[in-house]
Amino acid sequence: MSMIEHFLMESPLGTLTLVNTNGVLSGLYMPDHLRGPKAHSLGSRTTTGFDVVRSQLDEYFERKRVHFEVPILLHGTAFQQSVWKLLQPIPYGETRSYGELADLLGNHLAIRAVGLANGRNPVSIIIPCHRVVGSNGSLTGYAGGLERKRRLLELEATDLTLQKQFSLS
Repeated sequence: MSMIEHFLMESPLGTLTLVNTNGVLSGLYMPDHLRGPKAHSLGSRTTTGFDVVRSQLDEYFERKRVHFEVPILLHGTAFQQSVWKLLQPIPYGETRSYGELADLLGNHLAIRAVGLANGRNPVSIIIPCHRVVGSNGSLTGYAGGLERKRRLLELEATDLTLQKQFSLS
């Protein structure tokens, strides 16, 4: 039987819900997360643990960390798992299009399926689904909300050109 618990962490994006299954990170959700888990599936709330994840997220939000080194446990279909695996190596500050990911899977027609799998990523930020954009660079769908996607991309932008590209102003 799995031991599931969750922790609420304050962040620049609002209160994040961190979930672990048997001590391994299995979820990271934002407030009003589309297709997020039901409250009863989060397990009991804890006020301890999650130290490594919290520390790395804090460093990320302070622009002191560009990749995460935490074990994760992902529950999803084989196709979702294949998409999530392609997301993980997208470098900090870079983006890929849904079409590029579909091509990497060997089926350019799978763009919509890639988008759906991307939107069901259970470990936001750490698996950087926010780094996937439309073929023209537009910000499209994000389970945490487009405003948060824009803020994450702005946070990661290393030059002013990119920061302006993702700015809504």
